[in-house]
Amino acid sequence: MTHRVAVLDMDLCQPRKCGLECVKYCPVNKSGAECVAIDEGSKKARIDEDICNGCGICVKVCPFEAITIVNLASELSTDKVHQYGPNSFRLYRLPVPKRGSVVGLLGRNGIGKSTVVGILAGALRPNMGSHSSPPEWDEILEMTPNIELRSHLAEVRSGRIRASTKPQQTQGMAGDFGGTAAELLGRHDERGAARGLVESLGLRNSMERRLDELSGGEMQRLAVAVAAARDADYYFFDEPSSHNDVFQRNGVARVIRSLAEESRSVMVVEHDLAMLDFLSDYIQVMYGEPAAYGIVSGLLPAKSGINTFLDGYLPGENVRFRDKGFTFDASSSEGSFGDAPESVSWPALSKTLGDFGLDVEPGSIRRGEALGVMGANALGKTTMMRMLAGAEKPDSGAVDKRARISHKPQYVRAGSGVTVEGALSAAHGAPIAGSEGESQIAAPLRLPKFYPKDISRLSGGELQKVAVAVCLLRDADLYALDEPSAFLDVEDRIAVAKFIQRFARSQARSVMVIDHDLQLMDIVSDTMVVFEGEPGRSGRATAPLPKPAAMNRFLASLGVSFRRDERSRRPRINKPGSRLDRDQKASGSHYYAGQ
Repeated sequence: MTHRVAVLDMDLCQPRKCGLECVKYCPVNKSGAECVAIDEGSKKARIDEDICNGCGICVKVCPFEAITIVNLASELSTDKVHQYGPNSFRLYRLPVPKRGSVVGLLGRNGIGKSTVVGILAGALRPNMGSHSSPPEWDEILEMTPNIELRSHLAEVRSGRIRASTKPQQTQGMAGDFGGTAAELLGRHDERGAARGLVESLGLRNSMERRLDELSGGEMQRLAVAVAAARDADYYFFDEPSSHNDVFQRNGVARVIRSLAEESRSVMVVEHDLAMLDFLSDYIQVMYGEPAAYGIVSGLLPAKSGINTFLDGYLPGENVRFRDKGFTFDASSSEGSFGDAPESVSWPALSKTLGDFGLDVEPGSIRRGEALGVMGANALGKTTMMRMLAGAEKPDSGAVDKRARISHKPQYVRAGSGVTVEGALSAAHGAPIAGSEGESQIAAPLRLPKFYPKDISRLSGGELQKVAVAVCLLRDADLYALDEPSAFLDVEDRIAVAKFIQRFARSQARSVMVIDHDLQLMDIVSDTMVVFEGEPGRSGRATAPLPKPAAMNRFLASLGVSFRRDERSRRPRINKPGSRLDRDQKASGSHYYAGQ
């Protein structure tokens, strides 16, 4: 027996623009039953999962790729925890919070991680799959076999649970509260921890400002501080690293770890693998089909949990959830561009903006080369990129204006009234459908299925991939991408990083990438520029350096050392003070590229 899952993307389903192929060609419909029909209320397709035979014909004939049909093992039907409605997303199993430990949730966007956090924090009552007639709490507890989880849900039911949540999106905080950051933190400081949190999270200069005056990174760190300041038994942090640089991510990680060291239960959703590895004691992998269903794995040690996710195979459950695993190339391409012509070069540049001063050493990028740019926030990375793009005029030094530069900004705005297909076609200068640009750029980024969607209805990750594609579709000599990892999940970050480097090599184009995800930068970069200085006061950019030298210099400034995982070859942060950490620092090898 199989357990059938039929999911419809309501945004993509457009019965008025198709020939109702799903209804016409369904073999169950042809036999006289009604498996696929147009719902009178929603005017969208509706699929009866009880009589669907799982043939997948409707999936293949739908011109808008709006239907997903999945056949799951029958035993999962008893593990269903929540379903939002008919033909909609459903979640199987829940992770178990562990006192005194940090449990990391690792999986794709749209796989149910935020749903898990909502249920465990008491913000969402599980319906055990009965969306039309939700069960009462007594029945929910009877249907929960895990003793620890049942105990936790019993606390949720009684209202005794003390849970503190840092939400994924923090934009609403400014609208909900009109005061300063200090006033908001003081209102939630139940543990008397505000002063220490402000120092640990680098918020000292932000506290007297109103919330609508804070940057995205400051808002994220303030949200972490507010969640950590509450006196709770369970803490949930949903993507705490967003918009923060590597230095700030270290501060966030240490604050979260300190809660577990006080015997509190902590659960974290995070897509930065280096940070998640550093943070977590345990990992629970979430797999399935984004926007269709999500399944929670058993509890795994952090190292093996991350490697299991990268492998795409859960040996303990004998489940393969991805066709192939991810591997990381530990080699360096230093010197491989020596004969390639320069696409962009710049002399020594300087720029003063108010009290901030930036100095840039001379350098160049060759065709086919991917240049990574790393450093703390507020050191001038975006200003340098804008000067090279001609959007900012340097005070001294002149950039060659003959170079054509395509720029993806740090913050991507989603207007309305434009479809994905329209945006990509405008960047391409010709219809994108069926073009070379589609096969080389849009298709590898898995964008064609979103062509009919309005840009304003895309998720953060979908919008980010569209912005990357728009940048790369333009005809330019240098493609400058500012934080392309924002809002992407782990799989998409790895895929986008490899795609960007492959694009540079195959098209003989130059690429410059600014990002704070060390793993993405390790994958995408051939050479690197390192930014140093005092954030908000002065910044200095080195000339392009070989990746090992640049990473070593940058990690030394962080006070951390990296090793490579012996199995996946991914970079891992050494435990501070460990023998390997001490040995590498003593030898000056913070970045262990040759391991």
